[in-house]
Amino acid sequence: MPNPLTPEITDFIQYLRLNEGLSENTLQAYQRDLKKTQLALGKTDLSQASREQLEDYLFQLHVDQVNPRSIARCLSALKRFYVFLILHNRIQLDPAAQLKAPQLIKKIPSVISENQVEALLNAPDLTTPLGVRDKAILELMYASGLRVSEVVNLPYEQLNLSAGLVQVVGKGNKERIVPIGQIAIEAIEAYLKSARPALVGKHKWVSTLFVSRIGRTMTRQTLWHRIKNLALQADIRSQLSPHGLRHAFATHLINHGADLRTVQLLLGHSDLSTTQIYTHVAKERLQSIHHQHHPRG
Repeated sequence: MPNPLTPEITDFIQYLRLNEGLSENTLQAYQRDLKKTQLALGKTDLSQASREQLEDYLFQLHVDQVNPRSIARCLSALKRFYVFLILHNRIQLDPAAQLKAPQLIKKIPSVISENQVEALLNAPDLTTPLGVRDKAILELMYASGLRVSEVVNLPYEQLNLSAGLVQVVGKGNKERIVPIGQIAIEAIEAYLKSARPALVGKHKWVSTLFVSRIGRTMTRQTLWHRIKNLALQADIRSQLSPHGLRHAFATHLINHGADLRTVQLLLGHSDLSTTQIYTHVAKERLQSIHHQHHPRG
């Protein structure tokens, strides 16, 4: 592990002392922040850190409930440190240039359990075209983590069942390709075989994959209304948000060992700190299980 007080940190603090006129207290605080960051990075020298490593460290401070002002000061120290290294030709790229302090999370989304998801997925009546459609929608949403708006606007041609992939255009017109599992594929195939033709009826062509009872593109409100009714049928009494299956998708992935970067890509989040909220949810779930089942919980 590198010495937490590296030559670069020493030179940077000396530079500030001679050129910036900062108080000794501020200089000492900057030095402490940089030393702590270096210790957290382990074998990676602070001067060679990536943006992702710095993001992870700042968010961990947030998770540890470090005072927001202290996090802001640490971010300021890092930004000034890398500007110093750039100006003195010690590095070529600034990993802190686009770095932002993690946003305070006001509310952690409630997440339905895996058993509740199973009940919800089994709630549609498969003897009706609408039930077959709803089954396909629910299986796709839980398999892919798609937003409600992404599901209702999903073009028919952006689904590749043979490859088990769906191409999604999300927020900011950002495209991502998401894999779906065999169960979702089978549910969609069943929908395409009988239910969709029955719902489309006389309409020759509808561009979206999923259609309403009158054969038109579904609205977000219609889909959310269907999900709420199916949740009641499945006896799910906890508050289920429009993104309930998306939250469950992410949390259950993390509970089963998926890494944050992968979940970030699957969800289409531009900022990792948005994805990291699910580590909080997973942690609370684990603590709840421990308290409930451990003899000394």
